Amino acid sequence: MPPIDHDHLARQTFGDAELARDLLALFAGQCRRLLPGICDPALPPAERADLAHTLKGSALGVGAGSVAAASAAVEDTLRAGREPGTDALAHAVAATLLAIPHG
Repeated sequence: MPPIDHDHLARQTFGDAELARDLLALFAGQCRRLLPGICDPALPPAERADLAHTLKGSALGVGAGSVAAASAAVEDTLRAGREPGTDALAHAVAATLLAIPHG
């Protein structure tokens, strides 16, 4: 699975390349803001699950399937009362940021 499904993103932005670039830039910033909190075991699990849920939704919107899947797994694990591993999410975010120009 590519880090970004550009066909999905084009459909979401009605083929507007500038809008797609803007959305990807916003998504990259959101990844950088949310990931530290998601990975911080000192934060309450519900807060971390909410952060993961937010990242999942954003990832689905731009076609970042691996970030969405990894975020969902972390969210589900936290909501089940267990401590998740966050390596898969961190790797998915890193790979996706590399695929975003100026990400």
